[in-house]
Amino acid sequence: MRAGLIINPIAGMGGRVALKGTDGVVEEAVRRGARPVAPDLVRLFLSELSHYPEAEKITFLTGPGPMGEAILREFDFPFEVIRHRTISYREIEGVKIPDTTPDDTKKLAREMAGKVELLIFAGGDGTSRDVIESVDMKLPVLGIPTGVKMYSGVFAYSPEDAARVLIEFLRGKARIEEREVRDIDEEAYRRDEVRARTYGKALVPVVESLVQGSKERVPLSEEEEVDAIAEALTEEILERNGIYFLGSGSTIKRIKDRLGIDGTLLGVDVVRVRNRKANLLVKDATEGDLLRFLDENPRIIVTVIGGLGFLFGRGNQQFSARVLRRIPKEDIIVVATRSKLEKGPLRVYTGDREVDEKLRGYVRVRVGPWMERLVRVV
Repeated sequence: MRAGLIINPIAGMGGRVALKGTDGVVEEAVRRGARPVAPDLVRLFLSELSHYPEAEKITFLTGPGPMGEAILREFDFPFEVIRHRTISYREIEGVKIPDTTPDDTKKLAREMAGKVELLIFAGGDGTSRDVIESVDMKLPVLGIPTGVKMYSGVFAYSPEDAARVLIEFLRGKARIEEREVRDIDEEAYRRDEVRARTYGKALVPVVESLVQGSKERVPLSEEEEVDAIAEALTEEILERNGIYFLGSGSTIKRIKDRLGIDGTLLGVDVVRVRNRKANLLVKDATEGDLLRFLDENPRIIVTVIGGLGFLFGRGNQQFSARVLRRIPKEDIIVVATRSKLEKGPLRVYTGDREVDEKLRGYVRVRVGPWMERLVRVV
C-alpha cells in the first residue's frame, strides 16, 4: 500500500514551555527553552511500525526535508518525496527551525489525494484542520499526536498506537468512521479563554482503544458534584504543608480559586501551602519551573481531560518525563467526575516508556467529596 506522511516539524514546541500551542509563537517558545518534539515522536511511530512484517508492504509518499524525508531516511521504508519547494531554515537562539507553514501541509495533502490509501500526519489540531481542508472526505487520515492540545477525534493515542492502527488498516481490520476535527483559538487559550469550534469532519481508520475521541465539556448537571469535590480536596490541601503542582482544567481551577490564589485555568501553577495558607509561587509554570521544585517533594493534582481520558500527554506537557520520573505515583492526586471515567481506562503518554510504565496500573481517582474509585491507567 501507499501511505502519505506529512510532518509539521514545529508542532508541540509550545507545550512544555507553557505556551499552550505553537501557532505564531515559535520564537518565544525557543527563547523559553523549547526544542522540536515532532521528529522524535515520528521516530517512535516508524520504529514501532518496523517491528511488523506487514510493514514491508508499505511505501510512503512524503514531503521534503523536515516534513518527512529526513526522518524516513533513518529507516528502511521505501519512500518517494513530493518536492513542492525547498525548505530553508532560520536560527533562533542557536536552534535551527524550518520555515514551514500551513500552506506546505495543504499543498502536500492535495498532492497526495488520489495517490495514497491513507494520509498520516504528525501535528496537532491546527495541522488536522489544514489536512481536512485539503482532502475533505476523499481519503482516510490519521494523526500522530505531536501537538499540544489535540482535541480532534482523528488522533491515535500515541505514536506507537498510530503504527498499530496503520497495520490494522493494512490488514483490513480497521473500521472507517467520520470524526470531528476541532480546534481552539490559541491566543484566547493563552488568556485562559476556551473558544473551541468544529471545523469539519474527516474519515478516520478506527481501532478500539487505539484512536481517541474528541474532547467534551462537563455536563451542567455535574456542576454541583465538581464543587463538592473541589471543596473537600481544598481542605485536605490546606491541612498539609508543602509544594503542590496544580494542573489545568476547570475542576482544578475551582480548587485554585478556593485556595485564594490567582491561578490559571489552562496552565500549571506552583503553590506552597504553609500553616493553612496557600501562596502562588509560579503562575502558568513551564517544565523548567517544575524541575526547580522537585527537591521539595511536590505533590501533583490533575484531572482527566474530558472525552480523551488523558492524565498526562494532552495539554499539560509541562508534566514531562523529566518531571514525572522524580515524583512517586502515590504523590499524584487525580480528581474527576464519574462521567469522565465511563469511556474506558485512563491514559498517559510522555514519550518515555519507563516513565509511562511507572504510571500505568491502577490509580485512585477522587470522584466525590469522600469517595474514590480505582481506575486502570494504560
